[in-house]
Amino acid sequence: MNSPALEADMDRLRIAVVGPGLIGKKHIDLIRSRDDCVVAAIVAPDHEQNHSIVRELDVPLFFSVQAALAEANLDGVIVSSPNPFHAEQATACILAGVPVLIEKPITDSFDSGLELVTLAESSGAKVLVGHHRAHSPLLAAARDLISSGALGRVVSIMGSALFYKPAEYFAAGPWRTRKGGGPILINLIHEIGNYRSMCGEIVGVHAMTSSAARQYEVEDTAAVCFSFASGAIGTFLLSDTAASNRSWEHTSGENPVYPSYPNEECYLVSGTLGSLSVPSMRVTSYADGTPSWLKPMETRQLAVERQDPLACQLSNFVDVIRGTAAPLVTARDGLRNLQIVDAIQISASERRCVAV
Repeated sequence: MNSPALEADMDRLRIAVVGPGLIGKKHIDLIRSRDDCVVAAIVAPDHEQNHSIVRELDVPLFFSVQAALAEANLDGVIVSSPNPFHAEQATACILAGVPVLIEKPITDSFDSGLELVTLAESSGAKVLVGHHRAHSPLLAAARDLISSGALGRVVSIMGSALFYKPAEYFAAGPWRTRKGGGPILINLIHEIGNYRSMCGEIVGVHAMTSSAARQYEVEDTAAVCFSFASGAIGTFLLSDTAASNRSWEHTSGENPVYPSYPNEECYLVSGTLGSLSVPSMRVTSYADGTPSWLKPMETRQLAVERQDPLACQLSNFVDVIRGTAAPLVTARDGLRNLQIVDAIQISASERRCVAV
C-alpha cells in the first residue's frame, strides 16, 4: 500500500515549462507554489543559464518539446518560448494528446494560428491561450457591471499602454526587435482581448504606427481606432518608448514587479447612463439617473479583491488538465485576437481601414 505522502505526490500534475525566460520563470514560480502540480521538466536551448535553472530545480533539461513529451511523462505543457516557436511546439503537444497552455500570441501569424486551431478543434485537444488578464478579477468585475446595463448602452472605450522598456529588455531578447516581436504583438494583443471582453466583437480597425524612436524593424508606437459589432467605437494609444505610467501593468496593482499608480487609469468605458474607469473601478453616473451634460454626476467605487491573474490562469489550466473546467481563453479566441493584430498591422502598412 502506498503511503499518503507518496499518493499525494503521485496525484501532482507533472508540467513542463518551455522557455524559462521572463514569463517562463513566473510560470515556474507559480507551479512551485502549488501543492497539486510540479515542474517536471524544462525545455530550452543548450545554454549555461538554462543548465543553471534545471540544477536549481532538480529537473531534467530537454532541447526539444518532442523529447520532453517522449521521456518526461507529462500531464501538461506551458509554452512560453519566443513567439515564432509557438506553432511547432504547441502542435507537438496536441499530437501527443497532452494539454497545453500557449502564451499569447497563440502563434506569430494568422495562417499558422488557423492551422493550429483547426488541429486542436478536430482532435478535441485541451488548449488554453495565455491571455492572462482575462482571468483578472478586475476585468471580471468590469464585464459584470457592463453586462448588467448599469452603464446603459456602451458607446465608446478609450485606453492606453504607455511605458518605457529599457535597453536590457531588448538585449535579453533580440527577437523582440524583429518581425514576430514588437509591442503590437507582445502588448497590444492583451488590450484587444480586454476590449473584446468588455465591449464585444471588434469588426474593424484603423491604425497608425511609428518606429522613429527606436528605429527597430518593428514599431515602438501605435494609435488604433476600433469599431465594434454593437456600434461602439474605441481608441487605443500604445508605446514602449513613452515615459508614462498609463498602462495596465502600472495601474492594476496585479504585478509587484512594476511600480503601482492606483490613481491613474488605463481604460474608460462610456455608456449612455454612465462610465467606468479601469482599473480604479470608479463608476460615474448622473445623481438623478437622467443623463444631461448640464446635470451633476456622482462617483462610486466598485469593491474588487485583486489577485494575480497568472495564478488564476494556472488554476484554470490545472482544472482543464483534470477535465473539471473549460479553458477561459480558447484556441479560437486566441486566434481572433491574433486576427485583429494582423488587421492592425495591415491597416498601418496600407494606411486604410480594415474590416475584421
